[in-house]
Amino acid sequence: MRFVNIGYGNLVSADRIIAVVSNDSAPVKRIMSFAKENGTLIDATQGRKTHSVIITDSNQIITSYLTCEAIQNRVEDKNE
Repeated sequence: MRFVNIGYGNLVSADRIIAVVSNDSAPVKRIMSFAKENGTLIDATQGRKTHSVIITDSNQIITSYLTCEAIQNRVEDKNE
């Protein structure tokens, strides 16, 4: 099992990540709102602005202050 640092020492299993998306669009904001209502939203921003949203195969929604590109680079570094 491989883990990816998504900021401030928070780790996510790379094998569980389905998508990393920007939080700018209305559909993603609806997903975040729905997850918050259902208790499946994990806020890993430590009070910073949310730049990306990680969607996992276990229906957990994780917010991060890192950009999508930064998370992609971290996942790709783990693959090598």
